[in-house]
Amino acid sequence: MPYRNMSIEEMARHLGMDARELRKLADKGRMPGMLVGSEWRFNRAQMLDWLQREMHSLEERHIRNLERAMADRSQADFLSALIPHEGIDLTLRAASKSSVLRKLVALAERTGLVYDRDTLIDALEEREKIISTGLPNGIALPHPSRLLPYATAEPLVCIARVPAGVPFGAPDGGMTDLFVLICSHEERQHLRTLARLALMINGGFADALRQSDSGASALQAAITVERRSLPAE
Repeated sequence: MPYRNMSIEEMARHLGMDARELRKLADKGRMPGMLVGSEWRFNRAQMLDWLQREMHSLEERHIRNLERAMADRSQADFLSALIPHEGIDLTLRAASKSSVLRKLVALAERTGLVYDRDTLIDALEEREKIISTGLPNGIALPHPSRLLPYATAEPLVCIARVPAGVPFGAPDGGMTDLFVLICSHEERQHLRTLARLALMINGGFADALRQSDSGASALQAAITVERRSLPAE
C-alpha cells in the first residue's frame, strides 16, 4: 500500500484500533492528522513516524491491539528470535551518542548480517537528529527513521549495555545505559517489534537486562520477559 492519506476508519483498521479512540487522540492533538471539512485524514508516513516516537506512551490496550494487528501469526518469542547471540554486548564502551550508534552497528556487524554499515550509521544518526529514541528509565531503542531492507541480510535486534551510561536525550533527563538496536525490513514487522518492546519494557525488561551477567542470560531474560508480557490464553 503506498503512503497516502487515509480516513479515520481506514487508519483504525490498519492499526487495529477503535476509530472512536483514534478520533479522540486526533481531537486532542495527540496524533498527526488534518481536518478536511469535518473529517480527519491521516498520512501513513507521518503516522509511522508518530508511532515510532510515541509507542511507549500509548495505553497498554492500544499497544496490544496494534501488536495483534501487525502480526501474521501468533509467536511468543517473536522479538527474541530476532536477537542473534553475537548481537549482545553487556560491556559496551562508549561516552557519547555518536559513539554508541557506531558501536551498535559494529555489534550488529558481528552477526554477519550487515550489508551496508555506513548507510545504517547515517540513518541512525538522522533519526536521532529528529528526536531522541531514548526513553525514561535509561533505555533507548535506536532505529532508522526509514526502513532499510537492503542494509541487513535479514531483520535483527541487538542489545547493548553501557555500564556507566551516556547522555542520550532521554525525556526524563537521565543517563541511558541500555540500547536495543532495531533493524526492520518492512513496516508491519517494525511496528510489531516496537509494540512488543513497549510491552516488554512495561514488564520489567530494563531491570532484567541490568541483572544479566552474560549474553546468554540477557537472551534468556528477553525470552522470559517477552513470554510474560503476552496476554494469558
